[in-house]
Amino acid sequence: MTNQYDGFRTFIEQCRDIGELCEIDGADWNEEIGTLTEASSEKLAVPPMLLFDNIKGYPKGYRVASLPLGSPKRIALIAGLPTDKPKLELVRLISRKIGDIKPIPPVEVKTGPVMENVMRGDAIDLLKFPALKSHAKDGGRYIGTGDSLINRDPESGYINVGTYRMQLHDRNTLGLWMSPGQQGRAICQRYWDQGKACPVVAVFGGDPLIFLTSHIKFPWGKCELDYAGGLRGEPMEVIKGPLTGLPIPARAEVVIEGEVPPPSVEARDEGPFGEWPGYYSGGTAGTGEQQPVIRIKAVYYRNDPILMNMAPQWPGAPVDGLQFRSGLIWDQVEAAGIPGVVGVYAYHSYLVVIAIKQAYAGHAKQAGMAALNCAAANRNGRYVVVVDEDIDPTNLQEVLWAMETRVDPATDIQIVDGCWSTPLDPRMPPEKRDAADHTNSRAIFYAVRPFAWKDRFPMVNRADREDIAKVIAKFRDKLPFPPE
Repeated sequence: MTNQYDGFRTFIEQCRDIGELCEIDGADWNEEIGTLTEASSEKLAVPPMLLFDNIKGYPKGYRVASLPLGSPKRIALIAGLPTDKPKLELVRLISRKIGDIKPIPPVEVKTGPVMENVMRGDAIDLLKFPALKSHAKDGGRYIGTGDSLINRDPESGYINVGTYRMQLHDRNTLGLWMSPGQQGRAICQRYWDQGKACPVVAVFGGDPLIFLTSHIKFPWGKCELDYAGGLRGEPMEVIKGPLTGLPIPARAEVVIEGEVPPPSVEARDEGPFGEWPGYYSGGTAGTGEQQPVIRIKAVYYRNDPILMNMAPQWPGAPVDGLQFRSGLIWDQVEAAGIPGVVGVYAYHSYLVVIAIKQAYAGHAKQAGMAALNCAAANRNGRYVVVVDEDIDPTNLQEVLWAMETRVDPATDIQIVDGCWSTPLDPRMPPEKRDAADHTNSRAIFYAVRPFAWKDRFPMVNRADREDIAKVIAKFRDKLPFPPE
C-alpha cells in the first residue's frame, strides 16, 4: 500500500476526507493559536488536525496547520498503512515496514510547486509568513517547529535531514538551536572548524513523511530522504538548490536556502522556548551563551503557503508521531538480536515500554539494555520499562499495574549513568550544563515475573483479551465503549 498524497496540502485534504480536520478562522498568531493547540492536545483524547486561516494580520490563504501527527489514523495515512488498526497493531505494522524498507534515493526534477514564488536579496521577508509565538514566555516567534534542516557533510557527502527549532529574528535571519551530538550540528561543526559557513536548506511545511524521518533518529550516513522514498515506495522529488546545490523537496510549502556561519563570527541570543520536556528550555538571553544563526539567501514558497506547527505540547499529549517512533525502536531492538518482542511503545522521549515473552534468564535485561541503547531512543531518555507479554505496552494503566506488582525496588530497578542527554533536560544540574557534560542517568524497570520462578508467580485474575473483545463487540450498542 503506497501513500496517495504528494505533499502537505494533499495530506491535509486526505485528513479532511477521513474526518480528521478542523478548520478555524481568525485566530491570532500571538499565543492564541498556540494555546488552542495546547488545549486540543491535552483535553481531546484524539485531537483533529487544526488548520488556521485568516490569521490576524495576514491575508487569507497564509495558513498554519497544528497537530498533523496527533492521531494514529494520521500516522497510518502518512506511513501508507490501513487507518483502522489498534495502536499496538499499527506499531507492529510500522516496525515491519521499517524492517523491510529498501531506501530509494530522491529523483531530481527541474522545478516544482515550491518555486511558484521566489524572494532574494532585499526582497526577502520571512515576516510575510504567520510564524507563531506559541507560549507566553517564548523569547520570540518560531517559524521552525515542524521543519526539516538539510545539510551535507563536507567529508563524506552524506546528506542529513534533521529537525531543529528556528526562531524568527528578523526578515532574513533565523536563530538555530541544535543540541550537542546532533548530526546536523556535527556537519555544521566540520565547516566551522575550517572557518566556513555551512550551506543549509530549511523546509517549513514539507511532506509529512519527510518530516517524520527528519524528526526521528537514523544512524549516521543513512539519508532520511532515501528512507522517506523507501517508505513511500517511490522516490521523493527534489530540486537542486540554485545557491547551495542541496536537495529542495519540490512540493514543499516554504523553503529557504542559506548558510550557518561559525558562532564565533555571528551568533545571537535565542529563546527561551517552551520545549518538549514541558518547560522553558535553552534560552540564552543574558547568559553570554549565544546560538548560531541562519543567514537567508533565498526564499521559495507556494501560492497560499501552509506552515506546519509542531511546537512541543505538554508531555503525554498525542502530537508527536509516537506510533512511528515506537515502530522504529521495535525494529532496532529486534535488529539487535533480541527475540520474543511482542510490543513496544514510546509514550515520550522519557518513557519507553517494551513487552517480551521471556525465554531464558537474562532475557529481560537484554531487552531493557537494547531499548536503552538503540539509535531511536538513546538520547534524552529517562525510563525504560520491560513487561511480560500479557501487558499491552500502549495501555499505561496496565504498565503501571505491572510496575506496582512485579517490580521489587531493591532488585528490579537498574540505574545506568553517563547516558547521552541534552542541555534541554530540566533535571540537568547547572554545573553539568556549564561544563558541557550533557549526560544523565536512566532507570530500567524490570516489571516482569522473575524468570527463575515465573511459573510460580500468582495467576492474573483478568478476563482474556479475546473474551473482552467479544463482549465489547456484543454489547457496544448498550455501553459507550471507545473505539479500538
